[in-house]
Amino acid sequence: MSNLEEILKRIDSAGLNEAVKLVAVSKNVTVKEVLELFNKGQVDFGENRVQELKNKQQILAEILPQKPIKWHFIGRLQSNKINQLISLRPTLWQSCESLKTALEVDKRLDYDLECLLQINSAKEESKQGVEAKMAVETFLSIKESCKFLRPVGVMSIGAHVDDMKTIQKSFETTRKIYEELEQYGAKICSMGMSSDFELAIKCGSNMVRLGSVLYK
Repeated sequence: MSNLEEILKRIDSAGLNEAVKLVAVSKNVTVKEVLELFNKGQVDFGENRVQELKNKQQILAEILPQKPIKWHFIGRLQSNKINQLISLRPTLWQSCESLKTALEVDKRLDYDLECLLQINSAKEESKQGVEAKMAVETFLSIKESCKFLRPVGVMSIGAHVDDMKTIQKSFETTRKIYEELEQYGAKICSMGMSSDFELAIKCGSNMVRLGSVLYK
């Protein structure tokens, strides 16, 4: 069963002044569950593995030929999967973690692709992304160096700890960087997952990536 209506109410309640977009993470769920959410009005879906995105995209394109789902790629992009991801033409690549990877993707593109710069604002070795102090410079370098890749915002994952103040600090760091980048075209601040999305929204997120909390 989908928990979409309740989650949308919680998102609205946590929101400040701007609308918050929900990206439903379809990792570990079936096409049937994606369809259920889509039929309730959910259009944006996120996958963290290229092959899984491809599989779901192909099946759902046949079922919904006139109503395309907007696919977001949110996982680590391995170099041997770049061509495949490009062929799938995702709506948004949320996990661009370096200038090097951005350049590798850009040189293979022949269409405009929007991306988010992933920031390791939690300073955790297990997380990918640029250091906070390098984020503005990296974003601008991608913007200046890439022909087809279009950086349109930032993404981060909250600190993996129980202390809410530490999680909040990591979100506030990302939001501050986002605000610095708005003058350069940033419009998306993607942060917040199933366990911390309400806090992320209160810290200024305008896009959340929710998985398990949606499916009950």
